[in-house]
Order: sequence, then C-alpha cells, then structure tokens
Amino acid sequence: MLSVIKSYGLKGLEGFPVQTEVDMHSGMPTYDIVGLADTAVKESKERVRSALKNSGYNYPVAAVVINLAPADVKKEGSLYDLPIAIGMLAASKQIPYESLKSAVVLGELSLNGEVRRINGILPMLISARQQGEKVFVIPKDNADEVVFIEGAEIYAVDTLQTAVEFLTSQTELSPIEIRSWETDLKFNHSDNDMKYIKGQFAAKRAMEIAVAGGHNILMIGPPGAGKTMLARAVPSIMPNMTFEEALEVAKVHSIAGQLENGFVYERPFRTPHHSSTMVALTGGGNKAKPGEISLAHNGVLFLDELPEYNRQALETLRQPLEDGVITVARNAISITYPADFMLIASMNPCPCGNYGSATSECRCSAAQIHKYLTKLSGPLMDRIDIHVEVDNVTYYELNDETLAEPSEVVRDRVNKARQIQLERLKAKGRHCNSQMSPADIKKYCKLDKECLQLLEESFEKLNLSARAYNRVLKVARTIADLEGVEKITVKHIAESLQYRSLDRKYRV
Repeated sequence: MLSVIKSYGLKGLEGFPVQTEVDMHSGMPTYDIVGLADTAVKESKERVRSALKNSGYNYPVAAVVINLAPADVKKEGSLYDLPIAIGMLAASKQIPYESLKSAVVLGELSLNGEVRRINGILPMLISARQQGEKVFVIPKDNADEVVFIEGAEIYAVDTLQTAVEFLTSQTELSPIEIRSWETDLKFNHSDNDMKYIKGQFAAKRAMEIAVAGGHNILMIGPPGAGKTMLARAVPSIMPNMTFEEALEVAKVHSIAGQLENGFVYERPFRTPHHSSTMVALTGGGNKAKPGEISLAHNGVLFLDELPEYNRQALETLRQPLEDGVITVARNAISITYPADFMLIASMNPCPCGNYGSATSECRCSAAQIHKYLTKLSGPLMDRIDIHVEVDNVTYYELNDETLAEPSEVVRDRVNKARQIQLERLKAKGRHCNSQMSPADIKKYCKLDKECLQLLEESFEKLNLSARAYNRVLKVARTIADLEGVEKITVKHIAESLQYRSLDRKYRV
C-alpha cells in the first residue's frame, strides 16, 4: 500500500514542500530511501524501527521504499523521521490512511519514540504558511519558536504515539496559542550600564550616534582605556526590534540551531574570537550554514583587537558591510543569508598601544607602527562610518563617585531617533539611516550653501572617497535625528566629519 505524508525541507532561508511517499509490498524485507537524501535522512531507518517498536507498533516485515519528492532537491537532517514513521504505519495498515488529518508533519524521533526538536522550523513554517498550509504537527520543544505565526494551527507533540493519535482523531490537542508582538520589551543590562563608564564622553557620544543610526564604529586607543567596556555596554542602549526585524533574526538563528529561548527578542551581540576562520565569520561548510555575520543580523558584530584577525577573513567583510547580505557558495549550493549588522571594532594604535596617547610614551618604531596598521586595508576602513579615539582616563575621573548618564536615558533617545528613521524609510523596507540608498540620501540629506561649502573643503583636505562622502551624510542625518530636527545644519556636518579623520591620522 502507498501512503503520502506532507512535510517540508529547507534551502537557505526558504522552505519547500516535501512529499514523504511510503510504499510497501511483499518480498524480501528491505528499506530504501530515494530522493537525494543525505546521511542523516538515510540513518532514519534505525531510529524509526526502534521508535515504532518502543511505541507499541509493529515494524513491518516487507519491502519498504520511501521517496522524498521532489527527487532532484537535496534533503538534509533528521526532520523526516516523524513523517516517515507515520507513513509506514499507514502503508502497513496499522492506522487508517483515509482518516489521517491533512497536516504538515516535522520532527526527529528518539529510539524510545520521543519527538525531538529540529533546526530551521521557523523559516519552514513561514514558507509553508505562505504557500497555503494551515495545519502543522511539530516537536513540543520547538513550540516557542512559532508562537508568532498568524493564521496557522500548530500542534506540538512530544511522542510518536501522541502524533499518531492526534492525526487519526483518537485524541484532541489544543493548538499553540499565537501571541502578539510586544514593541516595548525591557532587558536587564544592569552589569553593563553606561553609567558605570568613567569619562570617555566623546567616545560615548560617538557610540550613541552609531547605535542610533546603525553605523559601523572603530575605537582606537591604548590598552585599558575602556574600549571593550564601551562595546559591552552597547546592548543596554540598542533600540527595540520591530517584529519584522525579530523575525529575520529568528529565522537565521533557527537554521543555526541557536534559538536558546525559543525566539529572539533582543538584538544579537556576537563576539567571535580573533582566531575565527573565514568560514566561521561568513558562513559555509558542507551544509552552507550561516556564519557570525549572519547571526549578528540586525544586531552587533564586535571584533576586539581588529588587527589580530586574519586579514583574509577581514577582507570578506567588505561586501556584506556594503550590501547587507552574504552569498555562500559551496559545491552545487548557493545560498544568500542576510548580514546587515552594525560593526563595532576596537584596536590599539600600535603594537605597544601608546602611539598618540596623551599620557603614555610609545616605544614602537615607525616601521613597526606601519606594519601593524597596514594589517587593515583602506577599503575596509572606508566602510567604517565612525572612527573615535579612546584615551586613558585620569585618576580623578576613576575615583569620581558621580555616576554618568544611565543607559536607560540614552536608549530612550536612541529609540526616538530610530522611530523617526523607521517612519521615513519603512516604505522601502529599511529600518535605519545606515541602510539608506543613494536615492534616499539625495532625498533626506538636503544641504544648504554653508553645509556644501564645508563639505567641499573637507572632501579635498581629508581626501575622502565617494563612499566616505555618503557615509558622512548618513551620520549627519543621524545626528540631526537625535536632536529631533528635520534640517541638517553645519554643526551636524562638522561633527560627522570629525569622525572621519582618524583613518587619515593613523595611516602611515
């Protein structure tokens, strides 16, 4: 007898329908899976066999052929265990095939019949819902991932027996309660609050501007000046995510198997070690999985001690920093992942760390400084909007008991500025000023005669590129948004320009 159970597969961020066809006929007991299945799918034989027996069902003694259609698309993972098991029960007439409910079934089976969580269930269900599917049976451990998918009936099961009884109407289950997105979520960042950072007023101002507009920022300063502490405080001032942003982030993390709390409510903050490989940063491997830059999508990628990273790995960041996406090509697979992140980088100005310091003397030769700084290419530096110096704080500043401005106050300003940008750019699906296209810059960054004169003088003196010119305008737009004004003035341009001088100062 032939049975067909609906399931889904995953290619990149998009799901595609898979028909799990199970056919049984008399003959020598065999178990064959066709349909371009990987090793994990083929190993389902032993998992399904034990799960059926330990759930009180019989493993059919027959020639079994399982086809995962369409047969020309690669099927990966253990998510087909549950549909295969149900298909085998129906094909062997242990359950009535005609009375099975029409549903998309996904899940991995343990040897004792439990249904285990799978990766990538969120993008699969979103794609299935868009293609008209309404009823889903998924692992109970994946339930928290899908609570925001509207218009779907999603049933979570913890055992094979429960799934079978539900699909054959022997038992009733309540669908997962669909929730609405909360726009004003609060997070606890008490240990990394801005109020505990002594001094560094210019650096904190630059960081606020960077976060408000989603701009990339580079901090240059001696060891112990507070660069890492500043970066660690950034999550406490990050703006709230919109539902669309959160969904994009959750899809990537679901594929990578890193949805620790069921869903992503807070912007990602990724800090890969400087020994990370190019594949770890950009994604790839045999299964073309997302890398750190995609896991940081709509959040922050923090690279501490930037020159210590492999130069080839750093150069691969150039295209994602410009386009907001990364295309991973491996063998016959080519997948595009989102990678629109805010880059925060820190570095010492020289090997000893004291070049340019107001309080310490540099012991490095000109050749050593040149060798150290040329680890970073000009095109990469050009893609970083804000460069800021972070010098050592004084003893008086360290012992001042007065707390600085708390993160809550800064975050309120950032949220207001982001809301302005969201209203301005939402028609084009953009969220912040760093995502503005040349057409957006022309429309929303109009300058008067004084601003144009200042830009003209600075363009020649600082030897700015066309890219740097546009980034100056984007940062100026963010500074104006923080003030809540529509018109960009000379002071906004001047402040933005001061954040472009450091790459010229430190390039030898």
